[in-house]
Amino acid sequence: MNEDVQSSASPAATGTASAELKAIVEALIFASPEPVTMKMIYKLLSEEPKEDVLAAVRALAADYEQRPGLQVVEVAGGYQIVTRPELHEWVRRLFHERSTQKLTVQGLETLAVIAYKQPVTTAEISEIRGVNTSGVLSTLLERHLIKIVGRKNVVGRPFLYSTTKEFLIRFGLNDLTDLPKVEDMAEALGFEPPAGLTEITPREEMLPLEDDGAPPTSEAP
Repeated sequence: MNEDVQSSASPAATGTASAELKAIVEALIFASPEPVTMKMIYKLLSEEPKEDVLAAVRALAADYEQRPGLQVVEVAGGYQIVTRPELHEWVRRLFHERSTQKLTVQGLETLAVIAYKQPVTTAEISEIRGVNTSGVLSTLLERHLIKIVGRKNVVGRPFLYSTTKEFLIRFGLNDLTDLPKVEDMAEALGFEPPAGLTEITPREEMLPLEDDGAPPTSEAP
């Protein structure tokens, strides 16, 4: 059984996982476009005892452990039903026609720099990659893989970029501590990591955005 499912609950009592409740939980996780958190499951099933809901989630995860094709995993703080890693190549063939939607090598390089150096500015990304990255950043913003999280406290107060929840979901990570080594990630995605890219290095001097609305999607002149 998924250890994360086992440890995610607050109810201590042992509940009853009825077939109906387990089916409902399965339908919720399967139908949701995003990982479903235990908090959301409890809310949606508020008329059911929490210990029964938890028991249903645990039982569902145990059932999927016996399935050769699918599994219940914890991603970005919630649960999803996904294909098993050993079958990814077959699934990739299914979506071969969507290859035009895949990120370019430039996009993957830029995303890797942000993932391992965040929060990071445009200038810092360009310095690591050795090329201008403005256009690539716009694409990553449009795909909701990165976001603007503040400004760096230096002259010009440039925007700082970090990855998003969508990034975690897209790459099957629960949080940033699950990031593999840079070299392993680059090899898995099929690109050469920029020479200046190393493991995560904490950065400081970040200022919050001044406005309360949605963050801008491009650098200020």
